[in-house]
Amino acid sequence: MTPGSILRGPSREHLAWPFFDAGHSEYAAALDAFAADLGDTHGGNVDETCRSLVRRLGAAGLLEASVAGDRIDAVIDSRLICIARETLAWHCGLADFAFAMQGLGTGAVAIAGAPELRALVLPKARHGEWVAAFALSEKEAGSDVAAMTCSARREGDHYILDGEKTWISNGGIADVYTLFARTGEAPGARGISAFVVLPDDPGFSIADRIDVMAPHPLATLRFEGCRIPAARLLGSPGEGFKIAMRTLDIFRASVAAAALGFARRALDEATVHARSRRMFGGVLGDQQLTQAALGDMAAGVDASALLTYRAAWRRDVQKASTTREAAMAKMVATETAQTVIDRAVQMFGGRGVRSGEIVEQFYREIRALRIYEGATEVQKLIIGRDVLKGG
Repeated sequence: MTPGSILRGPSREHLAWPFFDAGHSEYAAALDAFAADLGDTHGGNVDETCRSLVRRLGAAGLLEASVAGDRIDAVIDSRLICIARETLAWHCGLADFAFAMQGLGTGAVAIAGAPELRALVLPKARHGEWVAAFALSEKEAGSDVAAMTCSARREGDHYILDGEKTWISNGGIADVYTLFARTGEAPGARGISAFVVLPDDPGFSIADRIDVMAPHPLATLRFEGCRIPAARLLGSPGEGFKIAMRTLDIFRASVAAAALGFARRALDEATVHARSRRMFGGVLGDQQLTQAALGDMAAGVDASALLTYRAAWRRDVQKASTTREAAMAKMVATETAQTVIDRAVQMFGGRGVRSGEIVEQFYREIRALRIYEGATEVQKLIIGRDVLKGG
């Protein structure tokens, strides 16, 4: 939290909406207690900060919402994940990142892992003992996953991995990686399989660490004859793309929730600033242009929240496919958050671009959310195709 800020936490008024029950409010209260003790997590060693956040989230029991239990029938509640990401993002982008990656990095294990793999990975990730990563993207295979070239070939009781993955969150600090590689059972996406890789597997290395505008641990991974036991295959050969999409479907709406958290904090900061910034014999909030901007920002935040929690509720309660609803939520929430944060920066004037200000931090944080886990343009295609199908 920015030094001197009088804000203590996000509004909980929306938890009275019919999407939620008492358990969600209790979890939100636990999140608030945790976040109040976060302190300043900006600056310093980003790798160690993320490791520390994972340990603290695990010790507080908060990762039980994003990392499934090791029983095959364990259920992930999407609304809890969204509440967590909105809350943590409101306080700190790195805390949101640490929470989300534990779930995304282990989701495929929960969906398709053999009992032995589930028992190895899930408890350690849930308790914050292991940091998890999701290794799907490649230099020429981001939105076009079918263009993947990283390969895996079977040799007896092992698979041999060759190739690279890039833009991998938690790359270089993770204790376990969910990796997707081409095994060739069929052309395109149908010839991809999923594996669990550990950082001490022979032939695995970190080729490069990647610096980005909002510091997060990112890396390019290299596999050179990397030998792993065949028992680390997730599901059956050729099921990797389906497993990856099922994992992303669980967490896509939560990207919208993170954007919502950033936007809600920017609106809150802008509102406090507008009430206190003296100008022209009054305050900034007396100006009609300021009031109009705050009106647009508030409407955008509520619209994003409604779309986000509708998608999560539909998955949890109606047990229905949420591909279209999650795409709408991610598209609207991330694009709206970019606009809301930009307006907050403008409202703060010169102070808004000063390094370390919360709105300046969020201006850098929000940009990536419009790209990862399906760029805005991809979400538009998903929605449009579903409309044409009559979905």
